[in-house]
Amino acid sequence: MKKLWNIFKAGLVTDNPLLILMIGLCSALAVTSTVSNGIGMGLAMTFVLLFSEIFVSVFRKAIPSSVRMPIFLIIIGGFTTIVDLVLKAYFPELSKSMGVFIPLIVVNCIIMGRVEAFSYKQKLIDSIFDALGMGLGYTWVLVGMSAFREVLGNGTFLGAQVMPQSYQPILFFILPPGGFLIFGLFISFNIWMKNRMARKAEAAAAKENA
Repeated sequence: MKKLWNIFKAGLVTDNPLLILMIGLCSALAVTSTVSNGIGMGLAMTFVLLFSEIFVSVFRKAIPSSVRMPIFLIIIGGFTTIVDLVLKAYFPELSKSMGVFIPLIVVNCIIMGRVEAFSYKQKLIDSIFDALGMGLGYTWVLVGMSAFREVLGNGTFLGAQVMPQSYQPILFFILPPGGFLIFGLFISFNIWMKNRMARKAEAAAAKENA
């Protein structure tokens, strides 16, 4: 169980796909102007990543190494199409606001990277925890960035007014430079959290050896 927890925790903090691995940045910076976009993109990515890793892990021994990349793309593309059609059918406004970035999940480096580096080599249960950790790690960063950008840039949260009527929205935060600034602050926070966890682990190890 400790092994599974470590796999899951890696995606959340220590190997966060956005803040540490620095992959999948285009969609993260493009869709995080509102919280609804951040939640939608995060959940869509987590769904595609989870089922792609499950599918690849289950059939990894039957996938020839020489053609694994095209097969990975077909699998990822299938689940991406499911997400795209569901959003268009049941959440048309959300689908429209995120535009081309939902179909582009199929070429997102996070999914292809985890399928190739992890689920193609690991058993099913490990792949599930890896996908959940990486997906939720991606999602919490998106939602956190979206919250700051929407509140500061529009004075709203999930479309509801949360700032006083006298508040003057700072448009800088819903523009690309504001996204880069918030992203940089999140990287700094994650480094601090990662170092804090490392110090706690070292202290616990020293206490056991004492």
